[in-house]
Amino acid sequence: MEEKKDNDKVEIYSQRVRAGKRTYFFDVKATRANDYYLTITESKRKYKEDGFFYEKHKIFLYKEDFDKFVNALTGTVDHVKTELMPEIDFSQFEEKNKDQQGQQAVQVESKSDLGEELSWE
Repeated sequence: MEEKKDNDKVEIYSQRVRAGKRTYFFDVKATRANDYYLTITESKRKYKEDGFFYEKHKIFLYKEDFDKFVNALTGTVDHVKTELMPEIDFSQFEEKNKDQQGQQAVQVESKSDLGEELSWE
């Protein structure tokens, strides 16, 4: 469980997706009133003279927008797959990522302090 910056909001569940030089964090957090929301953070490692730092971009997603967000994301991805790039077998990327495990492959890691799976579906 994490207690930091976001006004002491408690992290309930987290999923991390590594994708090359970027990492995406999907975190479920609770407010003091026991309401839940999702933060999606893109973290990209950048270099500067004295080392490196992480550039972060964050989206806050509230429960009343979950379905709209998922529908828009699914519809957009489906459009790209079926209309713009129908010749691409997207399952090849999943296989490639399995083969490159531990390198720049996409990896998903989850943790849940609730002891149960949370999902958008």
